[in-house]
Amino acid sequence: MKTRDLPAAARRVAISRALMLLALAGLAVRATHLTVVDDRGAQRGRAQTGQWLTLPPERGTIVDRNGAEFAISVRAPSVYAVSSQIEDIPGTAHKLASILGRNASALEARLQKHTSFQFLSRWISEGKADRVLALGLPGIGVLHEPRRVYPHKQLAAQILGFANIDAIGVRGIEQQEDGWLRGTARRLRAERDARRDLLISANTTEWSTAGGDVALTIDAALQADAEATLRDAASSTGAIGGFVISMDPNSGDILALAELPGFDPNRFRELDYESTRSRAFLDASEPGSTLKIFLIAAALESGTITPDTRFDCENGAFRVPGRTIRDRRPYGSLTVAEILKVSSNIGAAKIAQALGRQAHYAMLRRFGFGGSTRSRFPGESAGVLRPWREWRPIDHATIAFGQGVSVTPIQLVAATAVFANGGEWVRPRLVSARRAAGRSWQPAHRETVRRVLQPKTAASMMAMLEAAVGTGGTGRAAALRGVRVAGKTGTAQKLDPVTHRYSEDRFRAWFIGIVPADDPKLVILAGLDEPRRPTHTGGAAAAPLFAKVAAAQLSRLGIFTEPVSAAPVDPHGGENG
Repeated sequence: MKTRDLPAAARRVAISRALMLLALAGLAVRATHLTVVDDRGAQRGRAQTGQWLTLPPERGTIVDRNGAEFAISVRAPSVYAVSSQIEDIPGTAHKLASILGRNASALEARLQKHTSFQFLSRWISEGKADRVLALGLPGIGVLHEPRRVYPHKQLAAQILGFANIDAIGVRGIEQQEDGWLRGTARRLRAERDARRDLLISANTTEWSTAGGDVALTIDAALQADAEATLRDAASSTGAIGGFVISMDPNSGDILALAELPGFDPNRFRELDYESTRSRAFLDASEPGSTLKIFLIAAALESGTITPDTRFDCENGAFRVPGRTIRDRRPYGSLTVAEILKVSSNIGAAKIAQALGRQAHYAMLRRFGFGGSTRSRFPGESAGVLRPWREWRPIDHATIAFGQGVSVTPIQLVAATAVFANGGEWVRPRLVSARRAAGRSWQPAHRETVRRVLQPKTAASMMAMLEAAVGTGGTGRAAALRGVRVAGKTGTAQKLDPVTHRYSEDRFRAWFIGIVPADDPKLVILAGLDEPRRPTHTGGAAAAPLFAKVAAAQLSRLGIFTEPVSAAPVDPHGGENG
């Protein structure tokens, strides 16, 4: 090489070196981008050696007020598949179908459609799980995950509700307290071996994110007795359904809430969703004559009447614009106390006229009608109470005795508790305490929302309600031996969905009672849906149910009694709707 060529060669070497350095710098920048800014490369690398799975968390336990378990979580085996690892999809589907009780063709189609991780069958028996594992099929495995179990089956099912297969609460307390009970879903990484099979070690399937526990106000023993007594009453009266609600009027604690028909929450996948609702919270219906007690309380509180004020009950027929109001028996002049005792519709209509629409409506609202109790129970109904300006004279008259207004059973119990505790409206509650995982119980508190009546008005109402259960009263079948009972019957005709008229053979029978009347500890509502004639009234069907439930529940409080063996109740008993 000539001397004059050396500078040119040096320049070429320098340029080459610079280009190589630029290329290396570019590669370094790209590598940094892929690893720091854009994680797709790293993800593809990790995907070759493993896979992330999202598994439902273990739900907290639901117990009764004494610690008896209502809902627990257990480990149950579930079969999973990763189709990309399956060597023979038709053969695999055929072998699994007989064990899992599935259609082989449908299983094959599912395996071909989804190539990533999927559950094929969840919550199978340990025996089936062992048989699946024994096959040694590539891409098929068994994973243990939490399963919700209700040890007492139908007991308190409408209150508890259920959690679905993904551990999400969808009814009742399971839904109401879902955020507390559910915990946090866990993502776990499953590694692949040399054959690309998923490896899930035992220590990585521990759920450390379990939800909190919930203690109910329900007493499991009282609940079981109420449900059994309700079933017997429905059987003896031919009713198609019913409910019993027991509440502590001072704390608002719901001690028992039995409903018919019931269901087994363990079998929720086999049930019609609508049939799993709690009718006590979600269904509103006409309360019949039970609503008279709130009318009379409103008139007493306003000073419009006294218990001794007299009204002419027109010998059984009273004309208001648009309709003639009738009593089942003719009555002449009756005091307010007597109107309540014999449940005169005409007397109630005249008290309502004296009180006025606006004052009547305002007090019904203060008792909680026309609005949810805000118990937090999912889907709770507010019932139906139209504004007073929309009430025609006939509307005001019929609302006085419980027609043209709809209430939920829980509203009726909460409203009646006002008389038992001296005039305060206390919010009903189902949860008594909550406990975070590994922590101590934190109690919920009684919530007095408002004063509705002065104590003297509440005391006057209690005295009149006692008389309604005494001799000659419509609720005499609710009497207990040696224990004072205050209460009111109600018989509500059901609307015919075809004719849109009140049915002559389909009724709801109600009895709302307070025991002991001289030291109230329980408010109990008993209701039966469509009891057969002649025992279709509140006095003939619901009052005896109340007496049996009340006697059993008082015995748990150390007060021993029994229903009074009364003479057969007159099917009409002087009782109106």
